[in-house]
Formats: sequence, C-alpha cells, structure tokens
Amino acid sequence: MKEAIEKFVGYLRYERNASPNTLRDYRFDVEQFRDFLTPPGEATLPLDQVDHRVIREFVSWLWDRRLEKASVARKLAALRTFFKFCVRERYTKQNPARLVCTPKLGRRVPRVQTAEEMNAFLNELAENPAAKKSKRRRPRTPKSQGEERLVLKRDRAILELLYASGLRVSELVGLNLASVDRYGQMLRVLGKGRKERVVPYGAKAQEALEAYWPVRANILANARREGNAEAVFLNHRGGRLTTRSVHAMVTRYGRLNNIDWNLHPHSLRHAFATHLLADGADLRAIQELLGHVSLSTTQRYTQASIQQLMAVYDKAHPHA
Repeated sequence: MKEAIEKFVGYLRYERNASPNTLRDYRFDVEQFRDFLTPPGEATLPLDQVDHRVIREFVSWLWDRRLEKASVARKLAALRTFFKFCVRERYTKQNPARLVCTPKLGRRVPRVQTAEEMNAFLNELAENPAAKKSKRRRPRTPKSQGEERLVLKRDRAILELLYASGLRVSELVGLNLASVDRYGQMLRVLGKGRKERVVPYGAKAQEALEAYWPVRANILANARREGNAEAVFLNHRGGRLTTRSVHAMVTRYGRLNNIDWNLHPHSLRHAFATHLLADGADLRAIQELLGHVSLSTTQRYTQASIQQLMAVYDKAHPHA
C-alpha cells in the first residue's frame, strides 16, 4: 500500500497540479487509513480486500475520536480520490469509498465585517502607528522603534492587499515581483490547482505597496544571508514570508486594535467578496476574482449580504 500512496501523491502533484496543502492533507488522510488497516503486530490489509464495510468501520473509528463532520467528509473525499486512482492503476477493481455516504454538513454563513468596520480598522493602522504598541517590559530603543515602523509598512501593505484583492494567504505569500503590475494595479495570482488568474487592486493598496517597496529593499540589503529577490513579502531575514506568519500577524493586529470581531486573513477575503456584492458586483465576476471553481461556493456570500441587510432593517425600521 505504501507504493500506491507514493504514486497517488505523485499523481496529485504532477497530473492534478494540487497545491502543497492539498498534497499534505491527502497524504495524511490516506496514511491514517493505512494505519487503521494495520493492527499492531500484523500485516496491512491488502487493498483488494478493502470493501465499503471496512471504510464504514474507519468512519466509525473517526467518530469515536470526536472529529468534526467537515474533517470526516474531507477524509472520505481523500479516500474516494485514492481508490479511484487505485482502480485506474489496477491495484483494485472497484472504488469501495463511493458506497459510503458523506456526513451532511451544515451551511455556515461567515460573519462578515461591515465596510465601515474594515475602513476604520485599516485607516487606524495607516494613521496611528501607536495602535501597534504592546505591553513591553523593556523600554524600546530608537533602533527597535525604527524596525517597528518598517514592519508596520510591510504589514499594512499585506492587510490592504488582502482586503483589496480577496487573495488567499497562500496566494499572497506566493506573489513574486513579476506578478505585480505596479502601473496597471493588477496581480497575476497562482491559485488552487495551479490555476492562474488576474486580480486588480485599488488606490489604498497601491499607496501601501509604494510605501513598502523601500522597506523591502532595505530588508534585502541588510539580510545576513542571500535573501529571496523574487518574493514580494519578506521576513526580517530576507526570506519569503510564510502563511503561518501572516496568520499570526493579522490576529495580532486584531488584538492590539481591540476590535470586537475575530480577525483572521480569510475574514478579509470574506469582506472583499461581500462588500463587492453589496455594491452591485456580478456574482460571476466575484467568482472569477476569488478563483472559485464552483459558483455555489461564491453564493455563500449572498447569504452573508442578506444577513447584513436584515440586521440593518431590524435596527432602522420602526415596525421591524
């Protein structure tokens, strides 16, 4: 089974152009299933002996570990794809995972910040660098203050760009200088499945980026090792910024600005789509900008817009 898993991961990487996150998740899910098929001190159950009853036992085992419905559904999707590949490669004659039902998932409507909330947050970041202050035991030196101002310019560019273009975090950190049209204010983005799309960004993001370019040059000049000359967003060592760093940075700004909503990178993407829709943008156009394969994924934002509309109605109408 180990050989089949390695070939499966290669198939996902080279034929399906799957993202690194998808490769990691699918490998983990299939290897977890292999471990389930391998009792202590015994050999792994051969693939051609796996039927739908075995997979149902695996699902029951997952429920016993109190996994969420979404996690179980993802693991089943990984197994369906894996056994479909195994049928193609003649490791097995049928796909037993097709006979196991996926748990029904509730449709979650994202909590989206209003345009006023987003503008207030981003404007405060631009006009009041003191909002970044945190509790420190030691007084800051002039050098550390200067470094904070530089980091603030980079972080502001990241936040403005996330909101202005609706990028996923992985797409943002994957941006290269060649991907940015500074005069046309356009980004060439490599999304899920290695699919490329072109996304515009606005004047505020352009202003933040122009303030960041000298900071980026300074980081590269002072890097102890050879920095990443291609990446747009760099860490203090000159390397490409990671998705984990962006997640931590966005969450930190949410705490430091004492906002009463849960701020994370994807909430900026939600806000981008919902505010476009509220101002009359076409749903198909939003689908293209977000890089969604299915229109049904984009339609979640119509529910968020309706919820915001009802909240305004309930607050403002005298007979609500």
